[in-house]
Amino acid sequence: MCRVMVFIGKGEILLRDDFYISQVRGLMAERAGRPPAAFVRTYGCQQNAADGEKIKGLLARMGFGFTDSPDSADLIVFNTCAVREHAEDRVFGNVGALKNNKRRNPNLVVAVCGCMTEQRAVAERLQKTFPFVDLIFGPHVIHKLPEMLYEVLADSQRVLVLGQEERFIREDLPIRRDGGARAWVTAMYGCDNFCSYCIVPYVRGREKSRLPDNIYEECRSLIKEGRKEITLLGQNVNSYGKGLEEPVNFAQLVQRLDGIEGRYRLRFMTSHPKDASKELFDVMAKSRHIPHHIHLPFQSGNNRVLREMNRRYDREKYLSLIQYAREVMPDITFTSDVIVGFPGETYEEFQDTLSLIREVEFVNLFTFIYSPRPGTKAAEMPDPVSHQEKTRWFAELLKVQEEIAVKNSQKLVETVQEVLVEGRDEKTGLLSGRTAGSLVVLFPGGEELVGQFAQVEVTEARGWSLRGRMAENH
Repeated sequence: MCRVMVFIGKGEILLRDDFYISQVRGLMAERAGRPPAAFVRTYGCQQNAADGEKIKGLLARMGFGFTDSPDSADLIVFNTCAVREHAEDRVFGNVGALKNNKRRNPNLVVAVCGCMTEQRAVAERLQKTFPFVDLIFGPHVIHKLPEMLYEVLADSQRVLVLGQEERFIREDLPIRRDGGARAWVTAMYGCDNFCSYCIVPYVRGREKSRLPDNIYEECRSLIKEGRKEITLLGQNVNSYGKGLEEPVNFAQLVQRLDGIEGRYRLRFMTSHPKDASKELFDVMAKSRHIPHHIHLPFQSGNNRVLREMNRRYDREKYLSLIQYAREVMPDITFTSDVIVGFPGETYEEFQDTLSLIREVEFVNLFTFIYSPRPGTKAAEMPDPVSHQEKTRWFAELLKVQEEIAVKNSQKLVETVQEVLVEGRDEKTGLLSGRTAGSLVVLFPGGEELVGQFAQVEVTEARGWSLRGRMAENH
């Protein structure tokens, strides 16, 4: 039997949180005979990572510690991604492996959440094929985790909570942050774009913006506690402000955040070219804390394909944005997303993508062979080109981008770059960090530099990464 929970209203949730948190704390300690441990695995994008931090924050409040192994866990949470088929297949495989964990520990609680679960076919498969999964819920109801867990523990039955998009944003959720010196801050939720290949609007819901004061206070607090890089998140951060009573757009938001005192970087993603504005680039050019770097997905360099994708800009508009950004920030660098083999795309149209890549000279690209998402318009389009042929196109694109990446890296040799040190590279043992332009630099140094800014002289370019040494007189 699977119980479907229905919730209405905001006030009741606020009043009942403490009750369910204390109940789960007691029930889990009784079942485990010790402080319970949770294993949380997050798949997918930075927004999923931010959701995972909220899940961990709620679990910590309920008395959970955390483990890196599902074998030692009393609660296992898979926080899933629905963007590509390969990611879904991997989740199903990993969920299936938990059957043995459940057999060894009948008290184990297994939860699957995130974007995958908001697809009806996926939710039905989880229910029918994986009866040992106790809790299935979508990204809209993370704040109800204590109540959902209580229902699982107290009633010994499965709980399913999907499709319940809230009209308000919970601002009081605890967050157990990962990432060391870096932090994610959600600026807005959802997406209204409905690109024909993308499942996100169907699983993440409509756009909702957080109040600027709440974003400001969260960023200010993170900077005060020593975070060195803040990344604002949204499926389309450029459309921030829709629905707010206070008229404020994204450029105005980041300008205000840039005024927070401290030594830090302020980044944002993901930007949609149809909403990226000259005003935003002007703010970046004058800012103290925003790197001259932007992730601006173009997806295809061909106008017919862009129309079929429902991207609502054309090649000329995209290149005009690049040109203006370079006019006000000559040192700006770009990264982007590209889809290879969109349904109906011809090889000649794919060549338009390659020519755009050569013209812009991105420092890095996130490239994907088209993956059909059931429920999207593109999944119903004729797709005559074989996966084998698309793979050849993909290899051609990677070769072009690698040549550009090497060229861009060579330009930085003998320059001094400010690097945010993130940790040690496992293969070389060298410190690893990122430049303002988001390029990786490896260099020798002590542990005291981790989480700090360092001035690094680039001595060598090795493909996608740089090698360097601590700069003298800095």
